Amino acid sequence: MTPFRKMHGLGNDFVVLDARRAELPITPARAAAIADRRRGIGCDQFIVMEPGRDGADVFMRIRNPDGSEAGACGNATRCIASLVAAETGKDRVLVRTIAGDLPVERLPGGLWRADMGPARLGWQEVPLAQKMDTLHLPLSRGVVADPAACSMGNPHATFFVRDLDALPIAELGPSLEHDALFPERANIGFVQVLDPGHLRLIVWERGAGLTLACGSGACAALVNAARRGLTGRRATVSLPGGDLVIEWREDGHVLMTGPVATAFTGTLDLEAYAA
Repeated sequence: MTPFRKMHGLGNDFVVLDARRAELPITPARAAAIADRRRGIGCDQFIVMEPGRDGADVFMRIRNPDGSEAGACGNATRCIASLVAAETGKDRVLVRTIAGDLPVERLPGGLWRADMGPARLGWQEVPLAQKMDTLHLPLSRGVVADPAACSMGNPHATFFVRDLDALPIAELGPSLEHDALFPERANIGFVQVLDPGHLRLIVWERGAGLTLACGSGACAALVNAARRGLTGRRATVSLPGGDLVIEWREDGHVLMTGPVATAFTGTLDLEAYAA
């Protein structure tokens, strides 16, 4: 039997396995089966902790519920850093992902601040299917149009809307995620600007669908809002699961501050899930 943790950041939930001491037989199909909310444990992302090397405290491998691999997950980054900090007593932890290194620090009040790296604004960095201005994409579906795009280690498109509650996001999300403009699919954010220091956000996550919170999506929302002159470089981003504080520093790095939680721990039989 293999131990696991069920963790979350603002309701964005994860199954976390530890493969730092021994390799685990995780395949995309097995990760997807465990992530299934009816036949598995259920989660928005499936996380495997692997050995950290060359200065990193831990390597975090991220899979979406469909088994596809993701480059970034802000809420999971804070969760994994909190586990390493509890083991080592460190207040600063370096989490490595396939998209780069993410330094995380402990703050008072049970909060954690992650440096999600620089926002990548070029069309090839998102990536998009062809050369274009990432501040205004020629993309629309019904009542939404003219999103901005950037990469936070994974591709994001952000639509700015007047009334978030009026949108049929569950209908819009799948089509936009798979639009031909996004060769690697995209996370689709829908943002209502409440005031220059406060955004309201709902994200349709690539490979996961609607989630209670998306850390990298919150980062993308603030960056794209600031690029459009709708906010400054720091704002509170309110998601269905709670609030994150996002800051886009002058050096291009994006900082995300929020809580972490462990829902429960248990063991599972990996061989019970088809590989």
